[in-house]
Amino acid sequence: MPQHPDSRLSYCGQQLRRYDHDRYLTCLFAPERAREDLFALYAFNLEVAKVAEVVNEPMAGQIRIQWWREALDGLFSGRPRKHQVAEAVSVAIERHDLSRAPFERLLDARERDLDEAPPPTLEALEAYAEDTSASLVALALETLDARDETSRTAGRHVGIAWALVGLARAVPFHAAQRRMMLPGNVAWESGLDLHDLFELRQPKEIRPVVEAVATRAREHLEAADALRPNVGRHTVPALLPATLARQYLKVLQQHGYNPFEPRVQMALPGRPLRLLWAATTGRY
Repeated sequence: MPQHPDSRLSYCGQQLRRYDHDRYLTCLFAPERAREDLFALYAFNLEVAKVAEVVNEPMAGQIRIQWWREALDGLFSGRPRKHQVAEAVSVAIERHDLSRAPFERLLDARERDLDEAPPPTLEALEAYAEDTSASLVALALETLDARDETSRTAGRHVGIAWALVGLARAVPFHAAQRRMMLPGNVAWESGLDLHDLFELRQPKEIRPVVEAVATRAREHLEAADALRPNVGRHTVPALLPATLARQYLKVLQQHGYNPFEPRVQMALPGRPLRLLWAATTGRY
């Protein structure tokens, strides 16, 4: 596995290593010709994902998202706006002839982040996960020259599962912002009091909600795994988040689906070795 001292990392690589270390690690198993472009794509995701976290008013967030919408024309014409991430993404688009639709779906979904209401149903949460995480996996697969239907389907399942696992683990983070990103109907059925959640009282009623989301994530991982015999090994770096998602699900299950459990919030031990084994054996 290649090593990347900070002094040699690009701006996008540094951002990823600092703020999305799991995805950063998966990039290290990509061919060198594609690695920097994956850094760029994932850094773009960081830029738009953080909008809802850093603005105080929805209008301010909409302005930031609109900036990226308008920037897409420059990204796809080879005339990007002067921005370190935008310039790197433009290079990736040109080098791999990336599709525009996944970028647009991702921006639309991130604009919906500005709405403080939780997703009404588990199906609505899945749709959000598909528009965000699965769109990003689709772009990563194109970067790795994987455009066949089987790879795209596997990537869709992996992307949805990864987002669902991340949202389940992020309950304390969102609660501190007085937000909940899990399905509202399941929360209502469990008797969850959002006031207790937002006051960080660690209500036990959040556990069945997290379990429902985790169960659906597990189903998507199983669907992706069933496709593995027909997916080329060159796709593996884009699909490696599945390896980590399975382990995070095990930790959640071991702790009764309590997202406030400190062990749930910790990074997985031995992540590089787990990913190395998966990449070496052609698994994800």
